Amino acid sequence: MSDRVKIHSIEVLSDNWYVLRKATFDYQRNNGEWQTQSREVYDRGNGATILLYNLAQQTVVLTRQFRFPAFSNGLESGLLIETAAGLLDQASPEERIRLEAEEETGYQVQAIEKVFEAYMSPGSVTEKLYFYIAAYQAKDKLNHGGGVVSEGEDIEVLELPFQQALAMVKTGEIQDGKTIILLQYAALHLF
Repeated sequence: MSDRVKIHSIEVLSDNWYVLRKATFDYQRNNGEWQTQSREVYDRGNGATILLYNLAQQTVVLTRQFRFPAFSNGLESGLLIETAAGLLDQASPEERIRLEAEEETGYQVQAIEKVFEAYMSPGSVTEKLYFYIAAYQAKDKLNHGGGVVSEGEDIEVLELPFQQALAMVKTGEIQDGKTIILLQYAALHLF
């Protein structure tokens, strides 16, 4: 593909929170013609997410937290139910997701399994997300979770019956893409 893309310029529009760039480039279309395009690309780094599950209890551990972008786009409460997740911040996906699971849910996960990688919004965001699953037991709970206060996190930990969590996708109570994907994965491969 690199011979079909000729970059003219990359302009930094913002680097306040993460980096927003505007790229102008020529792209060679499938019919051989060249077309000049311009795209804004938001680079926030890559991330990882994990679904904690307990087959014996038929439960999963999720979180609920306020998400301003969802609030500003019409989610009245601004609260999203999600799988634990976080940006890699120079750590490996495995290291980061272990830390995020403990920070957000209070569970210290033992054996984690990577199930796949995916670009969640490739039309405008560079982030690749690494998806994991891990079994949990009551003895794995080290603290109450809730996130890191200094990072603005105020996370509620939810332990739900798996079938209830799956039904919450249909009712719209769960609207987070990464969570829906991992719950569907669990429906197909775990429960």
